[in-house]
Amino acid sequence: MDLEITYLLNSGFLVRAGKTLLVFDDFEDPTHEVKKAIEQGGFAQLYFFASHSHFDHFNPRIQAYEAAASRYILSDDIRCRNGCRGFDPAKLTFLRTYDRWQDDHIEVESFDSTDLGTSFLVTLKEDDTKIFHAGDFNWWDWTGDTAENRKLAENAFRKQMKKLAGLKADVAFFPVDGRLGPSMEKGAKVFCRETDVKALVTMHSVGYPVWQPAAGFFAAGKEIPVWSPRVSGEKNRLQDGRLLK
Repeated sequence: MDLEITYLLNSGFLVRAGKTLLVFDDFEDPTHEVKKAIEQGGFAQLYFFASHSHFDHFNPRIQAYEAAASRYILSDDIRCRNGCRGFDPAKLTFLRTYDRWQDDHIEVESFDSTDLGTSFLVTLKEDDTKIFHAGDFNWWDWTGDTAENRKLAENAFRKQMKKLAGLKADVAFFPVDGRLGPSMEKGAKVFCRETDVKALVTMHSVGYPVWQPAAGFFAAGKEIPVWSPRVSGEKNRLQDGRLLK
């Protein structure tokens, strides 16, 4: 299925897949892309996802779209947030790590994070299109941190990668965070080499230049298209496994 992808901010994206709208980690939407998509119509289902409770991933203001929303699918750590009390329980699902939820249109599988909350693999049942959103799952190798902490970060990342090895997805949203400096692409590099994803969209790097993979980033014969959006409202299309921008 062709996908239209709109960047919101940070790790926030709106994905239009046929008659289905998927909104991931919409903490801020400066150009009002979600509101415009709802007003435009042409969809039958609208799902909101939040990978964890950090302010730059979850904002309870998404309750404002409740009339149009089919379901809010939130990481279980968000359950304790005061802002959750206003959601309609009939439209609310909390997922723990390694959990599943489905309806007639999508299936959602959650994985662990190396920070807080979950990552999501969403499968569109109509044609088996698969979308992976990493949330804050990454190899958080901070320059200047202690050797012990850096090793712990690596171990946590590689432990989760064992669960994700061989994962198939038509597109993956994954952090390439400029704050990590020389380590910014470490996690994405391993992820792309050990999974079977057809396209990579980078996230979690507000205020940093557009990123392009360094030479040798991809394993031989495994090059895939990459999009590194920076401006809210920026759009791209995934068509026949190719990012058009």
